[in-house]
Amino acid sequence: MTDWQIVIAVSVLGGVIGGMGMGGGTLLIPLLTLAAGLEQHLAQSVNLLAFVPMSIVAVIIHNKNGYIDIKSSIPITCAALIGAIGGSLLARYSGGYILRAGYGAFLIALGVYQMFATVKTALKNRRQKKDGSNSKSVGKTAKA
Repeated sequence: MTDWQIVIAVSVLGGVIGGMGMGGGTLLIPLLTLAAGLEQHLAQSVNLLAFVPMSIVAVIIHNKNGYIDIKSSIPITCAALIGAIGGSLLARYSGGYILRAGYGAFLIALGVYQMFATVKTALKNRRQKKDGSNSKSVGKTAKA
């Protein structure tokens, strides 16, 4: 596979994930740096440029499906804009190694959080299922 084919394949995959609202850049940036060999700054720039049209299309579709609450989104959007300004300035003055290390640490922290949240939810569902089946069998026994 040529470098451009890898970039296109990675971009399509990132677009699919981004279109679902799951952060396509989380996948796109590492794949652009690892699979396509782009420098960290360039990969992040490509991700940002790809994000604009991808997010516009996703917002239109999610809004049409009734999944967007504009009123609740305003404070989050304002905070995100402030964070984007800070992050852009940080990226400007940081070297590629620092960006890669920071992004890697972020992905690890996110993965650990997701793992614990998933296990917690699974255990809660299991307890509820077990409690539900016990109450059903108790109810059946009482009627008999």
